[in-house]
Amino acid sequence: MAEIDWGNLSFGYTKTKYNVRTYYRDGKWGALEVSSEETINIHIAATALHYGQEAFEGLKAFRGKDGKIRVFRWEENAKRMQKSAEAILMQEVPSDLFKKAMVKVINLNKEFIPPYGTGSSLYLRPLLIGSGPQVGVKPAEEYLFMIFVTPVGPYFKEGFNPVDVEIVRDYDRAAPNGTGHVKVGGNYAASLRAGVRAHDEGYAASLFLDSKTKTYIDEAGPANFFGIKDNKYITPDSSSILPSITNMSLRDLAADMGMTVERRHIAVDELESFEEVGACGTAAVISPIKRIHDRNTDKDYFYCKDGKAGPISTKLYKTLQGIQMGEIEDKFGWNTIID
Repeated sequence: MAEIDWGNLSFGYTKTKYNVRTYYRDGKWGALEVSSEETINIHIAATALHYGQEAFEGLKAFRGKDGKIRVFRWEENAKRMQKSAEAILMQEVPSDLFKKAMVKVINLNKEFIPPYGTGSSLYLRPLLIGSGPQVGVKPAEEYLFMIFVTPVGPYFKEGFNPVDVEIVRDYDRAAPNGTGHVKVGGNYAASLRAGVRAHDEGYAASLFLDSKTKTYIDEAGPANFFGIKDNKYITPDSSSILPSITNMSLRDLAADMGMTVERRHIAVDELESFEEVGACGTAAVISPIKRIHDRNTDKDYFYCKDGKAGPISTKLYKTLQGIQMGEIEDKFGWNTIID
């Protein structure tokens, strides 16, 4: 194993030792297989390649202050993958199989879990694809479920430091009655052009609006959006937004802190009234936003005017991270300790 600079990891792929995989064939899931291969053999007519039968998840394992390995809210990831499978007619992965695969792949790659205090974690990527062949447009009869892992640092290179994002109106991430509410690859493919353009123009991400009216905040590129004002945690409610497990957790933490939590439409014009805004998700955790630029109107909305994340975003971030790292009591029962 090559020496890893744990404190300077990017959010990218680092080779680890093993992944686990299993096939759904003849009406049942097979035994878990352990593999050191970084590739998969797939039929040229697999539905994943032709008709987009593909879903994935992202979750993290942490080395805590006490040396124990914790996985954060994996049950919610299993449920979300089941909803994704249901949405595009794939075979659902039972939660017990999801857990068995997760525990096995973590234990096989323990040496790649970053040490406590480095700010890094072990990222787990469960993947479900239609591996069976079809030439007509219909679901596969065979599916592959696998989990691979890789140690990662923060998703945005700035880490927990304020970033700039831009509002886009000329691209849509997902349609109102499409697949925006589930974690399938097509949503991300649809966001690539806007996201790459944003990066090229110096922004961390694109902020998409609702595709029907272009007046309400939808997704913040690869993450959910939230705003804070008047002791309220406010996040968009939309049928085309992926339900973020991090956002779900932050809402619980905000309520526990005595804040009012609102899930509702957020008009672009309301951005002026927020005291703090940010993007949140498993990969990013929280990315505070210091400037939102509207490329159509050339208007800017400014936050973090002292150059630092706001006090509420900071408290939410530190509390969530503290629970994940075993520094703060897990009174919600979110962590699973891996033996």
